[in-house]
Amino acid sequence: MSTQARRRYTLEEYFALELASEERYEYFGGEVFDLSGDSTLAHCQIISNLVLPLGGDPRSRGCHLYLSHLRIKVPAAPPYRYADLTALCEAPRCEIIGGVDALTNPSLIVEVFSPSTEGYDRGDKFTHYKSIDSFTEYLLIAQHRPHATHYVRAETGMWMYEEINDLGGSLRLATLDCQLDLSEVYQDVEFPRSVTPTRRAP
Repeated sequence: MSTQARRRYTLEEYFALELASEERYEYFGGEVFDLSGDSTLAHCQIISNLVLPLGGDPRSRGCHLYLSHLRIKVPAAPPYRYADLTALCEAPRCEIIGGVDALTNPSLIVEVFSPSTEGYDRGDKFTHYKSIDSFTEYLLIAQHRPHATHYVRAETGMWMYEEINDLGGSLRLATLDCQLDLSEVYQDVEFPRSVTPTRRAP
């Protein structure tokens, strides 16, 4: 994320900025960060590739899939955060924060990260997301190399995870009860020349 400005913002000023802009901004203790810099071609292509595999029409099963402009209430990091994709299979619940709707009950959260955002998405942002009671599944997708990390919260409260780093791999998302193949996730995505995608032998 890149800073929008060096100045400090009050929450009221941040809310006014959000309401007046088409861009996405996040607020951290007086600082405002512009998320539009994350929208590379690879980032956008991966998100587009994810929509169909994540259940086709999830509404037919009582599920909902939301794209990146939906705000998510995160108790540990107020007032709210943005994710690249969010899903749940119950009635969505929202709270009005700063004049806008913020989802309060996501189950699955998906983040597509770059080298500059990977540490934050794996670290502080994941820690903050864990303060959401309904949050049980987290999927991290790299945009610069074929790699996915999938976290699932067990009944004990422990988070279990698996990592996949080749285009022949797949994983199953419990929230939407669907299989996700990395070959689909990375279709039409061009990696840096230093990265050589691998495939499992048949």
